Amino acid sequence: MKKLLVILILSVVCTFYSRAQNNGKYNGLNPNIGNIFLLSDAKTRSISPENFTGAPGKGGMAIPGNGTGSNAARDLGQGWKVSPSVKIAPGQTFTMAEINEEGAIQHMWLTPTGNWRYSILRIYWDDEKKPSVEVPVGDFFGMGWGEYAPLNSIPVTVNPGSAFNSYWPMPFRKKCKITMENIGEKEMYLYYQIDYTLTDVPKDAAYFHAQFRRSNPTKGSLYTLVDGIRGKGQYVGTYMAWQVNNKGWWGEGEIKFFMDGDKEFPTINGTGTEDYFLGSYNFENKKTHEYEEFSTAYSGLHQVIRPDGLYNSQQRFGLYRWHIQDPIRFEKSLRVTIQDLGWRSGGRYLPQKSDISSVTYWYQTEPHAPFPKLPSKDELEVN
Repeated sequence: MKKLLVILILSVVCTFYSRAQNNGKYNGLNPNIGNIFLLSDAKTRSISPENFTGAPGKGGMAIPGNGTGSNAARDLGQGWKVSPSVKIAPGQTFTMAEINEEGAIQHMWLTPTGNWRYSILRIYWDDEKKPSVEVPVGDFFGMGWGEYAPLNSIPVTVNPGSAFNSYWPMPFRKKCKITMENIGEKEMYLYYQIDYTLTDVPKDAAYFHAQFRRSNPTKGSLYTLVDGIRGKGQYVGTYMAWQVNNKGWWGEGEIKFFMDGDKEFPTINGTGTEDYFLGSYNFENKKTHEYEEFSTAYSGLHQVIRPDGLYNSQQRFGLYRWHIQDPIRFEKSLRVTIQDLGWRSGGRYLPQKSDISSVTYWYQTEPHAPFPKLPSKDELEVN
């Protein structure tokens, strides 16, 4: 009952905030169970292969011969699922959406075929030449190992059939551009839908960012999740794909958030990898003595890939932690690291050489600092 009361209070507060930012009128942003009945002047739009521009009354207009469903629709004609997806050739970058108005992305649904590490999702805000989001599509949705695993959280869900969903709110003031690049050697199909609203964006709304990194193996048993963030904002999430290259428990390392000029020592210092991902004691089920997968609103060990006695020789894990109720706010700068530590004889820590990939998610004012160069195709490969 207490939890429900807190949620309702937060909903009311968010609604009043939205109204205050928009001259007393609700602007349609931050919809939730506490304000879903409110009217606004926000306009709902959606872009997909059945309506590439999102324009009103322009959906489902493709005629047979102009869509991937042409053959299946040959007896029925226009309006009967003629263009449900797009084909992206090797080396091609496809523009999924280009919106030249003010508003916010509210939901994205994608089902990409092929190798998810070789499909690069990029998002540009306003007049940016460099993207604010640059991540292999699988990793962005918590599927860095290229294998499906159910993920059930507030901002990201992955449902059966490899259905990727993002509910991260992404405001923009002048323009939004979303692309997908196929860096693989085979043609891929992409089914997608971008749901957004056209509305007034509050002056203090920051822009969404996401960055990918990989170390294979880690150097000095220290992994940098992100470095060089400049500006004001808040860190809101971490996804990690972690392969262990030694036996035993691997997650003793501490995460550290170096904020606003911190040098040798951070402002926020965690107590262990499983602790940061809101688990405890090795994620172990004490009855079965196995890793226990879990997927909750704000954190999860949603994927455990176990050795099969043949070619899948290493343990692999997928973990996420969303800082939605506890965003990490920074004024000027942010760097985030995590130690790669296990155990050795005599109760001593073991510096490890794991294969770690990550996606970090944050909001900040623009302009943002340049991202490191995305790893090459060979460096992205899961092997």
